[in-house]
Amino acid sequence: MSTDDEARPAARLTVLTGPSGTGRESVVELVRARFPSVWVPVAATTRPARPGEVDGVDRLFVDAGDFDRMVAADELLEWSRVGPYRRGVPRAGVRSRLAEGLPVLLPLDLPGALAVRATAPDARLVLLTPPAYRPDPAVAAAFAHAVVHDRTERAAEELVGLLGSSFLAPARPRPSG
Repeated sequence: MSTDDEARPAARLTVLTGPSGTGRESVVELVRARFPSVWVPVAATTRPARPGEVDGVDRLFVDAGDFDRMVAADELLEWSRVGPYRRGVPRAGVRSRLAEGLPVLLPLDLPGALAVRATAPDARLVLLTPPAYRPDPAVAAAFAHAVVHDRTERAAEELVGLLGSSFLAPARPRPSG
């Protein structure tokens, strides 16, 4: 006899990345609409809020000193410099959502995705590509899955399938050739 906790699959961190202009945000928006239990972290940033942005909803707006403290305390899963500002993903929210059994979807650029892989080796990395895109084989090897973004609805549906699958199923090696 199993308890509810034993029967529930453990949640997994899935990182979605791809070349600039691939449409990560539009795919993530549709995934959130179709799979409401998926959680997308809010990044911390040192840039000022733009008109209409809400602190804690769109971004966590922090000053440079607070960001430095977060980096020094290893509170960020990954972080980078974007122009004169810095942005990063706080670890605490990701950890707590995974502990609650909620899948986490983290859209990042390629360097950010690889930084997450270095600090969270159990994260599933998914490469979102335009049709006919040929990634460098060394880059492609870092990803458990590739999703072609030929149509936003189709790409989102494929990603929902990955998120809804057994969260801790090990990544299978890609067939070569």
